[in-house]
Amino acid sequence: MTEPTTEQPRATADEQPEPRPTADERPVPQPDAPEAPAPPRRRTRAPLRWSAAVLAFLSFGAGTAYAVVDRTRTDLPGLATESDGRWRYPEIALPPLPPGAPRPLVASNTGQNHYADLRALVLPAPEGAVVDPALKGDDGWLATSVFLEQYEKEDRAAFGQSLVDNGLRHIAARGWTMPDGTRSRIFLLQFDTHALAERVQSKDVTRYSTPYHALLGAHYAELDTSFPLEAQVEGTSRYPYNEVEPYGPEQLRQAYVLAGDVLAVVVQSRSGSAPAVPFQQTVMLQNELLG
Repeated sequence: MTEPTTEQPRATADEQPEPRPTADERPVPQPDAPEAPAPPRRRTRAPLRWSAAVLAFLSFGAGTAYAVVDRTRTDLPGLATESDGRWRYPEIALPPLPPGAPRPLVASNTGQNHYADLRALVLPAPEGAVVDPALKGDDGWLATSVFLEQYEKEDRAAFGQSLVDNGLRHIAARGWTMPDGTRSRIFLLQFDTHALAERVQSKDVTRYSTPYHALLGAHYAELDTSFPLEAQVEGTSRYPYNEVEPYGPEQLRQAYVLAGDVLAVVVQSRSGSAPAVPFQQTVMLQNELLG
C-alpha cells in the first residue's frame, strides 16, 4: 500500500461532522429526528443502554447487561444470552497499550491513532459460534482483496483504489456462524490518521440514505432508523443500514463505525431474516472496543 505523503488535518473534539449527501440520494423519512446523518462527536459520558426496552446495559457485571462506566483499559464483561436474542460473549479485555502511548481519542493524540494491536481489537466470537477460517488472514492480517470480495464486482475496483489512495495500512477481521445460521463478519480497516479514515468513510462508504457500495446479497440498503441512538460511543460515528425488502435468499444488515484512524465494517446475514438484537449488540460491543 502506498503511504500518504502529507497528513490531513484532524477535526477538533468540539467540531461536529457534517453530512455529505449526494445529489442522487433518496432521504429516508425519520420523524422527529435531526436531518444530519452523523451523530454528535461529543456526548455526556454514560453507560451503554438500549432504547424502547430492547436491552438495558445498565448493571455492570450482572451477566445480563453491559456497561463501561469509565474508559480505563480494564476487562469488559461479555453479555448474557437472554430471551430477547442476545448472544453470550466471552470476557472481553482491552489489549495493552505500548508504554507511553495515548488512547486513540484523547486530545494529545492528534492523529487519533490506535496504538494497541488492531488484531486484538476485533470483537471475539460469541459462545456456540463456528469461526470462519477464510477471514483469519495471514498472521491475523486480511488481504484487501478478500475484504473487497464482500462487495458487488462492479464496486470493487473503485473502492479498492480509494483504499490505496488513502493509505490503507492493514485489515484485521473475524467471522463466525451461529447455530441458527446467522453469519457475522467484522473488518477493521486502519489508516495513518483519523482524517484519512474519515475521508474514505464520507466519500466512499456512507451516505445518509444508502451506502456507496453494495455488499453481495444486498443490492439496496437504507439507513436503519431503529438503531438505538443513545448508545452512541463518545468521539465515534456509527452508520447502520438494513437491506430493503423484498429480500433475496437472506436478509443482510450492515454497519460502519468510524473511530479514530479505524473504519469498522460489521455485517450480519441469515436465511429468511436476520434478527436485529444480536446485530445491534455486536455493533455496540465492537464500537466500545474501538472507542
